[in-house]
Amino acid sequence: MPFIPHTESDVREMLATIGAPSTTALFDEIPPELICKGLHGVPEGLGEMDIVRLMQGRAKLDGQPLNFIGAGAYEHHIPAAVWDITTRGEFYSAYTPYQAEASQGTLQLLYEFQSMMTALTGMEVSNASMYDGASALAEALLMAVRSNPKTGPVRVLMPQAVHPYYREAVRAITEAQNLELLPLAFDAARGDTAAAQLKQYEGQDITALVIPQPNFFGVLEDVDTLTDWAHANGAMVVGVVNPLSLALLEPPGEWGAKGADIVCGDGQPLGAPLSSGGPYFGFLTAKQQFVRQMPGRIVGRTVDVDGKPGFTLTLQAREQHIRRSKATSNICTNQGLLVTAATIHMSMLGAEGLARVGAHSVGNTQALVQKLAAIPGVELVFTGDRFHEAVIRLPQPAAPLLEKLAKQDILGGFDLSRHYPELGNAVLVCATETKSEADLDRYAAALRKLLSQ
Repeated sequence: MPFIPHTESDVREMLATIGAPSTTALFDEIPPELICKGLHGVPEGLGEMDIVRLMQGRAKLDGQPLNFIGAGAYEHHIPAAVWDITTRGEFYSAYTPYQAEASQGTLQLLYEFQSMMTALTGMEVSNASMYDGASALAEALLMAVRSNPKTGPVRVLMPQAVHPYYREAVRAITEAQNLELLPLAFDAARGDTAAAQLKQYEGQDITALVIPQPNFFGVLEDVDTLTDWAHANGAMVVGVVNPLSLALLEPPGEWGAKGADIVCGDGQPLGAPLSSGGPYFGFLTAKQQFVRQMPGRIVGRTVDVDGKPGFTLTLQAREQHIRRSKATSNICTNQGLLVTAATIHMSMLGAEGLARVGAHSVGNTQALVQKLAAIPGVELVFTGDRFHEAVIRLPQPAAPLLEKLAKQDILGGFDLSRHYPELGNAVLVCATETKSEADLDRYAAALRKLLSQ
């Protein structure tokens, strides 16, 4: 419920029934020195009307700028029905399905989500969700370590064209577990990961190769060549993908001769609004042979004693269910609401709808790049084929220009200077299906004017 229904008289009656003088007395086992003496700096509580006014004012501060930033979080149209259904009480208040007999709706939805993700990625099994794309990649690599044990150091080939925030998260999560990340450079002309540099690792113990598709620059990788090299050299393939792109591109399960082994990514493009940074959710799929090393848990379809179909938790690999030493992760229930939205979103759009969204986004980005590259001094950085993002180079430092564009309610892209200083005044831009021709022209005109001043 969105409010606490107990009146003061209700509370007094309940306390009298159990023989407690006050609610404070219910916590008398807490040592006095551990009890908070007050919350300094926290203002007095407000009434509902004042709270609504305050929150509306805060929301207006965000404004409604024209957004050309992608970089892992994308502005897509979400049909109104998606969140109208998602926020119904039976979905909105659902927690973890500990009792299968009382959680059939939640379990069926998670089962449908798993089925959709395996169909989208071309893999055999999927779990019920992860925290986000970055931590999903870290979990995928730890899963690869468990699935592909090596006698020597645990080494993973990590392209520099993987999202820099993902690489930072992976390092933070795995470095204490002695996982060594070996960087792979991107081709300065095309923007993809050059396969030729892999030759230096032939004959060495490599646990896994990470393949981003598309990569952080929006460029498409030569996934078949990279996958075949990894398998030929005893390494597993971990794909990190934009799920929307899979409506158009070859699914990871068909990469190379044998397909990827584990596939992960962020499900944000599938019905999750930007919402000032989240929350989003991650996904993880894999080949059947590695299913017992998957983090989280898997929902399965079965029949009851009467032969009627039903759903249950088939595999539960978290320490809450099994001995801690055998657990793969504590991840499971965290993003049920977002998974609900994604399942409804994919159901409403279907394969054809997702493909149309992807194709429209590709077309918009292509048109945006043409308009921006026509401005004197602006150039396209990479020549490789791309999805719905591209890197442009500006004739002036990117940060001040982006700040000036923001003052005109235009979010002009992601400044790459911090993570890729070798690219100069480079900006990653994105145009999804939400952008009109007039939107593209407005951005191009504003940038042209700023550069001419």
